[in-house]
This record gives sequence, structure tokens and C-alpha cells, in this order.
Amino acid sequence: MNEAALLQNYLVVGGLLFGIGLLGFIVRRNMIVMFLCAEMMLQGVSVSAIAFGRYHDDWGGQMLVIFIIAVAAAEAGIALALILMLYHKSGTLDMAFWQDMREEGQPAFIDRGVPEERDQDSVWPTLTPAGVEPEVDQEERQHRSNV
Repeated sequence: MNEAALLQNYLVVGGLLFGIGLLGFIVRRNMIVMFLCAEMMLQGVSVSAIAFGRYHDDWGGQMLVIFIIAVAAAEAGIALALILMLYHKSGTLDMAFWQDMREEGQPAFIDRGVPEERDQDSVWPTLTPAGVEPEVDQEERQHRSNV
């Protein structure tokens, strides 16, 4: 396999890792899952950096990945300690529950919920059966004949 095709394959894998991590980070509300998704994004960047380093015969990508792994390890220790402390205090890992833990004097963030369905929204339009003339108001019939 030539080097350009190998680079492309590694970049696709790195992009998929980053994309799946980003999607998981945005969609999920559990702190541990969000943390793991952030780590997955870092690994996607690491795979891409190593691929570019190999393609250009340069050790810069590999050295950058060593620093990324070191920063991720430090982040993991701090984040897990923070998650455990917040879980111990609140009893849940849901991000929405932690809105109450804010500075004194700050107003609460109110998340707007999905509006309830109204009765008028639940009526769906229907098509008339084939061969049957639809019912039309007298005004509309008169308007159509004038046009």
C-alpha cells in the first residue's frame, strides 16, 4: 500500500474517532461519558498527528502525541477527582442537576422545555379519496368561478 493511501486511511480513522467523540460529548449528559468522549476526541487527533508524522518522515507528530497523552493523564486525574467530589455532594452524575451549584447571587439557568402539543396541532390534513370532489365553502367556490 502506498503512503498516500495509508495516510488517507489513518486520517479517516482519526476523523471518525473525533466525530464520534464530539457527537457523544454533545448528546450525553453523564459526566463520565462526556469525559470519555473528550478522551476519544484526543485520540482521534493523536492518530491524525502520528499519520502526518509518518507521511512526512518527521518525529514531530509522535512527540506531540506523547505530550497529548501526558496532558490527558493529568486531565484524567483532575477530572475524576472533580467528578467524584461532585457526585459525593449531589448524588448524581447528571449535568442538568448541577446547575444549582453556582456562585451565590447568580440567577438560575432555566432550560426551556419542549412545548406541549396543542389540540389544533394534532389535527392532520387528509386527502380526499380518488373520484370524490372535496367539500368547498360557498365563498371559495364563488371566488374560483370568478378567477
